[in-house]
Amino acid sequence: MILASEEATDKLGRAMAKRLRSGDVILLNGEMGAGKTALSRGILRGLGFDGDVPSPTFPILISYDAPDVSLPLTHVDLYRLDDAEALEELGLDEMLMDGALIVEWPGLLPDRIKRDALNLTLEKLDESDRRLTALVPPSWQDRWPII
Repeated sequence: MILASEEATDKLGRAMAKRLRSGDVILLNGEMGAGKTALSRGILRGLGFDGDVPSPTFPILISYDAPDVSLPLTHVDLYRLDDAEALEELGLDEMLMDGALIVEWPGLLPDRIKRDALNLTLEKLDESDRRLTALVPPSWQDRWPII
């Protein structure tokens, strides 16, 4: 799928939010500037969040809870993490009990979390166009493609 603008990325994210369920994991892959945070922002907007949506690169994770969103969501960025042991301390499994996860730079995630995840890769084609490639698990088969 080609996303021809940040608005198209936002629209996709908002559409994804309508189909997001508790326990879902969305993995976002791509170089810096590919649109991972823009897509995350669209998902959060679709869940009803109207505040600032920064990249969680420095805090590593940012949680969004009711009443600010219709479904609790944790936005995680593992770019600065280089140790799987530190990852375990984040408690991602517990966050999936009542909400969903978006994980940027998911390389360190254990297979038990990645196994059923919607795995998206964003590729920067030029200043505005992005190519989105999706690896769709069985749990998303009836929900993808979104638009």
